[in-house]
Amino acid sequence: MAALGVLIGTVLPLRQQYGDDGRVLAACELVERLYEGRDHWTGVSLSEHTAGVLTMLLPFQPDAHTIIACLLQHVLHTKQMPLDEVEGQFGAAVRSLVSSVHLLSHVTTRNRRSSIEDLRLMLLSVSDDVRVLLIILCERSFVLDHLDGIAPAERRRLCRDVLGLFAPVAARLGIHSLKQRLENRAFPVVYPHEAELVGQQRQLMQGRFGDFLPKASKVLTEELAKVGIVAEIDGREKQIYSIFTKLKAKSITSIDKLHDLFALRVRVQTAEECYRVLGVLHQLGRPVANRFKDYIAFPKPNGYQSLHTTIARLPGAPDGIFIEVQIRTHAMHREAEYGIAAHWSYKEGGTAEHAVRRVQLQQVLTRQQPMEGGGKAQHLVDHMFVLTPKGDIIELPEGATPLDFAFQIHTHLGLTFRAARVNGVIVPLDYGLENGDVIEILSHRIPKPSSEWMQLLKMASSRSRLKRYIYAQNRADYVVRGREIFNEELRRQGRPPLDTDLMLLRSDGNQTLSFSEREDLLMKVGQGSEKASAVLAQFAPVVPVIQPRLAPIARTKSRIVEVEGGVPMPLRYAKCCKPDEGTRSGIVGFITRTGEVSVHREKCKMMRNGNPDRRVNVRWKDAGVKRAKMKVR
Repeated sequence: MAALGVLIGTVLPLRQQYGDDGRVLAACELVERLYEGRDHWTGVSLSEHTAGVLTMLLPFQPDAHTIIACLLQHVLHTKQMPLDEVEGQFGAAVRSLVSSVHLLSHVTTRNRRSSIEDLRLMLLSVSDDVRVLLIILCERSFVLDHLDGIAPAERRRLCRDVLGLFAPVAARLGIHSLKQRLENRAFPVVYPHEAELVGQQRQLMQGRFGDFLPKASKVLTEELAKVGIVAEIDGREKQIYSIFTKLKAKSITSIDKLHDLFALRVRVQTAEECYRVLGVLHQLGRPVANRFKDYIAFPKPNGYQSLHTTIARLPGAPDGIFIEVQIRTHAMHREAEYGIAAHWSYKEGGTAEHAVRRVQLQQVLTRQQPMEGGGKAQHLVDHMFVLTPKGDIIELPEGATPLDFAFQIHTHLGLTFRAARVNGVIVPLDYGLENGDVIEILSHRIPKPSSEWMQLLKMASSRSRLKRYIYAQNRADYVVRGREIFNEELRRQGRPPLDTDLMLLRSDGNQTLSFSEREDLLMKVGQGSEKASAVLAQFAPVVPVIQPRLAPIARTKSRIVEVEGGVPMPLRYAKCCKPDEGTRSGIVGFITRTGEVSVHREKCKMMRNGNPDRRVNVRWKDAGVKRAKMKVR
């Protein structure tokens, strides 16, 4: 535990600065015991990993809550201290930080299956506290320093995540120091060939021009002193990943064509002095047209402020070299290095102020400008993320239950749900899940869902899946009930009931339904999700007609013609072919607009142009019964 011991000696003298009341010391003593003999998945000990992450975090001047959360970032992995105990010993604020850090740490879990876009959405969704992001970014930065013990394929995946997610988030937050550190370590792993080519070109240029930036800095410092400006100036060369992205964006292959390979940073006391420095620079050298940017008057979305200009023929620099000069105050420089974290100060009781800052943070993270790697960042503050036992990340709305989780994994798992373990403990069906919960579902062999689950499910998609299953199990009953309701509506309108083939529902003029689809309509009517009158209006609208007055029909002991299936419908003989006169022959029925069945001879010419959907099968009922004629006045 030597690493933590050294770290404690570094942290404790700062207790007065961050207002600690003894909890940091208690956290140090706790993790010394819990992390003893345990290793991080990178191969280093947990104590060394924790000490390294906190060392990177300290320049951001974290508060006591952040330091404690950083120290406790692995306690949930050790399974020796649940979140309730964390809250009981260190407070609700530390619990929230530890829970979020624990969840986001699964982004680095090996063998995870989430896409980079899913991880980006998850990061933005739960990152309403910049302290969580700082811990995660520092943790990833430390991981990149210890890649030797990781398999090459896994190493590349981790570094792709850095370039596609973590470094862009650091850039969005304006934390240049972390962004640059992450990119420099990940780029050669993901793009070894390109990194080698860019490195070689940069070395050739260095050999050609030498180290001229210190000389140029000295000349500029002296010139500024002549006009009474005290400035701190340092030089830097563009980093290889930035060179790579610039070459790719401009579709060029040689770094000679870039104008910002070399840069000077000038730091002064006031914004007014920044503009005075700009005037001196433009007198000393030749400003390059269209290369001046005023980020003081018009700051970047992440708060970055500086004056940028590109100078050719600057004294002390070789001919043909362009130098980008960034001019800023000392306060602007700190914000450029530490971004939004530079002025993120938390104090107890500042709830309203914290809420405003959380909104500001989300606005910074979800600007319209997309992050590197493509895709749009989405604001999902009403969502949370939980984990499967294998570490897969599942997105759920706040307030979701274990039942919702099961249905999101797979419909069958939801239907066979028996019980759920959350963080190793059996919980009730209506248990409200929280960010970072690990859920294990216990299931039956066969589905045994209950209609009462509809009241427990919070997600519409989960309820829809359960509803479909329950309805499918009771389909036959719903179809029968739907037919009864439908026929009742038909009788109310004075129309004949449905036939066995449901021909009335076969077509609405735009589409033709199969028999199964017609039954689906009846099922919906039986369920109550569709009204019979609405379906009738779509498939068989009522056409007002003048009912003809029919002459009395000759009565016999039994009807001569009947519709197949015994469906009771009013009949009349067609006048065109008079099937009731002469020799009996094959006959066919045709449903008229008045709801009667007009009986024709099979070979009747009038039937050739009739709608086949209106045909019904009819037959002579009793050949021995004397036929009667149907006469129409």
